[in-house]
Parts: sequence; structure tokens; C-alpha cells
Amino acid sequence: MSAIDTTSISQDVVAPPRVWKFSVMYAVLAAAILVLSLTIAGDAHTTFQFSTLKDAFQLPSAELPARAVGLVIAALLVALAAFSFWMTKNRTPAGMWLPTTFGVLFIVGFLVYAGAGTGRLIPVPQLLAGSLALSVPLVFGAMCGLIGERSGIVNIAIEGQLLMGAFAAAITATITGSALAGLVAAAIGGGIVGALLVWFAVKYWVDQIIIGVVLNVLVAGLTGFFYSTVLTENAAGLNKPPRLATLPIPGLSEVPIIGPVFFNQTILVYLMYLVVALLAVFVFRSRWGLRMRAVGEHPKAADTVGINVNRTRVINTIGAGMIAGLGGAFFTVGAGLAFAKDMSAGQGYIALAAMILGNWTPLGALGAALLFGFARNLGNTLNVIGTPVPSEILLMLPYLVTIFAVAGFVGKVRAPASENIPYIKQ
Repeated sequence: MSAIDTTSISQDVVAPPRVWKFSVMYAVLAAAILVLSLTIAGDAHTTFQFSTLKDAFQLPSAELPARAVGLVIAALLVALAAFSFWMTKNRTPAGMWLPTTFGVLFIVGFLVYAGAGTGRLIPVPQLLAGSLALSVPLVFGAMCGLIGERSGIVNIAIEGQLLMGAFAAAITATITGSALAGLVAAAIGGGIVGALLVWFAVKYWVDQIIIGVVLNVLVAGLTGFFYSTVLTENAAGLNKPPRLATLPIPGLSEVPIIGPVFFNQTILVYLMYLVVALLAVFVFRSRWGLRMRAVGEHPKAADTVGINVNRTRVINTIGAGMIAGLGGAFFTVGAGLAFAKDMSAGQGYIALAAMILGNWTPLGALGAALLFGFARNLGNTLNVIGTPVPSEILLMLPYLVTIFAVAGFVGKVRAPASENIPYIKQ
């Protein structure tokens, strides 16, 4: 009898806990789409445009009865939410297909509501292409944070690295007349901030979160000072950077929808593709990635097998800072804009959220950054077409999505065990 009781107790202990927050979130979002769909006028239509004038062939636009389509999507979302409750009750993992399918349907349902009765087309290629462009600093920032934290260094200073990259790119590109020179300067500027972070963290054992916040304030103050005193006095000579040229890939750039989105971009976006692809391979399938993860998880064990823990952290953090600096270049040479005070506007912190939402993996962080970039561009697009959604909601949209994604959709994630813990060799 005691053996049976022990087995029963053992089974109770190892049974995975039920996590209801995902199901509750699905139910709330499904109810929101249902309510919004019911408010649409019965004769309203929403039109989606799928082609641009430069496409090799034209796809027809889709004019949809907004209320009927919205109610169908709401019914599907309710069904998915109910399925999620059933899966949670039975402690059965649903996999990634459920949140992905739910998210796509929710976005389509929201677009149907937002475009109903406006008389304007929702340009799908431009919406997606703009979303990818706005995701560039987030992707670079998330990759920077991933490398740092996988090495054991918490990089709160991504915001400062983005801002320094934008500042260095603007000045260098203006003086040299070369946007590519601005990219190089942006990487160097971000690397300098990364070097300061790891210097204090490794040599003086300063709390990494504190020094990261201090560096953000320092960079914001320095760039703001030079902007107010130097750049504004000689804007034509120091703060009028050229824009990176768009480099369409022949043939691929003319494919409807995916062509304008992925293959009609600047070199900065193509560099982003390369960085993500390399990290997706090297973080988990190379000696460098193995050593980096060992240093971030168990530095003492890494030291015993001959890995120089602090040197690895220094090199990786400086390299990660250079990646973030490239992301900062998007604000100036990438977008063809002059440098402005605090122009990174909190994108570094959103990049950190993307890294966490992506569970410290390159592809996961990429997906989260694209989601946040889409939310930001969605507000801009809907504002142009004259949506009934209040403008205040559109301005808050990227930050609301960030909060909901991190608070509601982050499952059981675990940061590297030794982050923010200085390694002191005995």
C-alpha cells in the first residue's frame, strides 16, 4: 500500500502545472475582435491591396464585407481560445502553431475593422515592408542583448548603443559624404559603449544593470549636449547625412508581396539578414557558441576546461555593442534623417523585450522584433488611411503590444544562470 501511495504522490509532484494565462489572454483578445466586429456597419467593406506598380505581375485587390468577415474571424478566435482552455485543462502542450495561428487571425480581424468604411486601400506590401524596416534597430538590439546575456553580461545599455550609433553615423556620413562610412562609425560607436559596460562589469564588478542605466543616461546627455551646441549651429556641415541606397535584387524584388518586403532594401537590412543567419548557426552549432553559452551558464566549469571567462565576456560584449551600433545607424543614414535628441525613443528597451520574448534565441528574438516593428508601422499605416481607431491608441500600439506580449505570452523562460554575476577567479 505504501508503494502505491508513493507512486501516486510521485505522479502528483511531477505533473506539470496548469498555466491559464495564455488561454485567458486568447479569450480576451477573441472577445475584443467580436465586439469590434459587431460595431461595424452592415454595408461597410475593407479592401486589401496586394501588389505594387513595380511587381512583375499584379495580384487583384480583395474587397471584403467587413462585418461578416470580422464575425467569422471572431468565431475562429473563440474556437481557438476554447481549444486552448481544453489543452490547458489536460496539461497538453499546444506548440507554436496555436499562438501563431491566433496572432495572424487577430491581426487580420483588427485590420478588417480598422479599414471598414474608410474608402481607402490597406496596402499590404507597404505595411509589411515598413514593418521590416522599423524592426531593423530592434533586431540588431535584440541580437546584441542575446550575445551579451549568453556571455553572462546583462546589457541594459542597448538604448545608449543605438543612440551612439545613430549619432556617430550622422556625423561621419555628413563629413565624408558616404553613408557606408557612417555604418562603420556607427558600429565603432556602439562598440565603445559596449567596451565601457564590460570594463566596469568585469574589472570593477559593478552591477551590470546599474552601469547599463548609467551609460544610457550618459550617452543621452552627451549626444543631447553636442546636438544642442554643435550640430544645430552647423547642421549642413555636420548633421545632414546621405541616405543608404536601396538595392533591389533583380527578379526577386518584383515578386508580389515578398519582393518589396524582403528584396528591395538597403545594405543595412541585408546585413541584418546575415547577422541573424550567422547567429542562428553559430550560437548553438560552433565552438564559439559553446564557449559563450558555457561562460554564461557556468563560468567556473568553463574556466576549469581552459576558457578565459572574462576575456570571452569582453570580446563578445564589445562585438555585441558593434551590432547594436549598426541598428542605431537606421535612425540616421538608414532613414535619411538628421540626428535628433533622444531619437532612439526607447527602442533599446523594446529590443530587450524582444530578446526575452524570443527566449534568448536568434530566430525567436527576430520574430518578436518583427512583431513589435509591425505594431509600430501598423499605427502609422492606419493613421494614413483614416481609421476609426483613436490616434492615441495608435501611438500607444507598439508599447501595448510589447506589454501584452511579454506579460501575457511569455511562457516559462530562463535567463542564462550567471548573468549579472561577476566572475572572480580564485
